[in-house]
Amino acid sequence: MAKKSIKKKYIFLGDFDSINIEIICKSFSLLKNKVKYIIIANTDDVQKYQKKIKDKLKINIIIDPYDFDKVNANYLNIFNVNHISKKKFENLLNQIKIANLIARNTGIDLITMAIDKSIFKKKVAFTGMTEHLAEINKEKTIMLLYGDNFSVIPLTTHINIKNVNLYIKSKKLVSNLTFLLKSIREKQYALSFKTIKFLCYNPHCGENRTIGNEDYIINKTLKLFKNIKGPFPADSSFSEFKKNTLFISTYHDQVLIPFKALNKKMINITLGLKYRRLSPAHGTAKDIKFKNKANINSFIECMKI
Repeated sequence: MAKKSIKKKYIFLGDFDSINIEIICKSFSLLKNKVKYIIIANTDDVQKYQKKIKDKLKINIIIDPYDFDKVNANYLNIFNVNHISKKKFENLLNQIKIANLIARNTGIDLITMAIDKSIFKKKVAFTGMTEHLAEINKEKTIMLLYGDNFSVIPLTTHINIKNVNLYIKSKKLVSNLTFLLKSIREKQYALSFKTIKFLCYNPHCGENRTIGNEDYIINKTLKLFKNIKGPFPADSSFSEFKKNTLFISTYHDQVLIPFKALNKKMINITLGLKYRRLSPAHGTAKDIKFKNKANINSFIECMKI
């Protein structure tokens, strides 16, 4: 019988002012000998955090991030990235750049842990990780939240809700939906959805254009796509759903709220890159930092896929 190959992953540690390191340490024993992974981070940051949570795991410094033969299953294997600045956001941007380059060169999965986007936005133009990876790779990307009950895609992500209607134009919708359908068929994720439903933008789908014209445009556009049904009123669409259903919305919280409430296993996937970028479906959770309350389930799902 052929020996089962061990998965390989890279982990961008993300914001150390978070639950990220706690999650990685708490998951160590569950992943040992099942996944080979290299953490891309600043070693000093990890060690300082470990002291605060009294974690005993030792660190193995990886000199060459392309050499998985040097990964030791008994240690946290870290490719150290020295700080280049006194400014946190510049150090994190540098780590993202390096992590992306390594994953792009190897085609190995990159797991990106949570970051506090506000520390970037105060200094540079930064919408979110999905958008930033699109920018530095010069590729179009789309966010897909994959769950055990159903999955969701918001066509717009981290923008002010007052600007969402600007994206509901026929040409933009056709372009985005064409790219979306092409991306979910890519073999790298092996995604399969029995049903794809598009949700209305306005309450009650605009009530025959008396509330707004957006849902008229959506309805007209969807006639070009046989695989996408709708639009459906968002307030009732999640009362009943079948597994392997994908819901598409025009804005972030319309699908993220029911997604997080009704799924137990959740991961964030970026479609459109040359490698698989996965992320746990949680934020930095600073309010429970150092309290041993962090939930590791979403991270484990990212490592299993």
